[in-house]
Amino acid sequence: MCIVTAVTTRKLISTRFTSSSTADEVLRGVDLTGVRAIVTGGSSGIGTETARALTSAGAEVTLAVRNTAAGDAVSDTIAKSTGGIRPRVVRLDLADRTTVARFVDAWNGPLHLLINNAGVVTGGLERTCEGWELQFATNHLGHFALAIGLHDALARGAIDRDGARIVSVSSTAHMRSGIDFDDLHFERRSYDPQIAYAQSKTANSLFAVEATRLWASDGIVANTVNPGGVATGLQRNFTAQQKASLDAAEAAGVFTYKTVEQGAATSIVAAVAPEFAHSGGHYLDDSQEAYTVPDDADLAQHPHGVKEWALDPAAAKRLWTVSTDLLRV
Repeated sequence: MCIVTAVTTRKLISTRFTSSSTADEVLRGVDLTGVRAIVTGGSSGIGTETARALTSAGAEVTLAVRNTAAGDAVSDTIAKSTGGIRPRVVRLDLADRTTVARFVDAWNGPLHLLINNAGVVTGGLERTCEGWELQFATNHLGHFALAIGLHDALARGAIDRDGARIVSVSSTAHMRSGIDFDDLHFERRSYDPQIAYAQSKTANSLFAVEATRLWASDGIVANTVNPGGVATGLQRNFTAQQKASLDAAEAAGVFTYKTVEQGAATSIVAAVAPEFAHSGGHYLDDSQEAYTVPDDADLAQHPHGVKEWALDPAAAKRLWTVSTDLLRV
């Protein structure tokens, strides 16, 4: 297999952590007492581990979840493992603008970490009540609206903690598709759930690029992370084709499955590592800033890295404008 890395004009940001590091290893010796964090999708998978690790380090964590019963169960489990520190549970359905607005309105005080972890995968075309394609609406637009609504809280958090951070969870799947601005919601092209998911994951990265450009002066930076291959409930709606594609990629050595603890590590690096305290708009892979690869590069030849289209400043600015118009923010 020939792996070609792109030439970069600057040195990529690196940390001492690797693909095998765990969230607890990243947080060893880190005291997050007084830090207020929100983890979307914290009731399962990588979100649960991210929330547990942050809570163990002393952070005041809010689980923003669609299923509050599941969130309560996770919160109880975390409390048992942390000596009684129990994350708060608040309902949030990212595909429902009403619950996003309700969540934002109910938030009081500063916010230091916003971990946009939640995501959905569909096996077929599903739409929101607005007619938006569900994966794009949930994975990107919902998180976009949440971050916009919490901007002032993040700005307050930046003042008392020397900066606030947003972590946007993407995926290697972003390499399959950029943003089709002419048909965001598959109203004209044939629906492919893998392409729809890929588009939403590219959008996650572009959000971090533009959010940092607009908000760095407020002390807020945003970075994107690829957790790597982790078996979670996210795959429950995979079609047979999607499962076959994933199995083939693993067999070809494109990726190796990680544990949930390892999968959460890169999110924690983006959230607490000093290397990313005041630097945003980056895409992290295996706890390091990823190298870029050409947009026409074959995914099978690039088990790591980030496509150029996921870091394109012009596309990021355009997506921000389109998203704002859609949400009427």
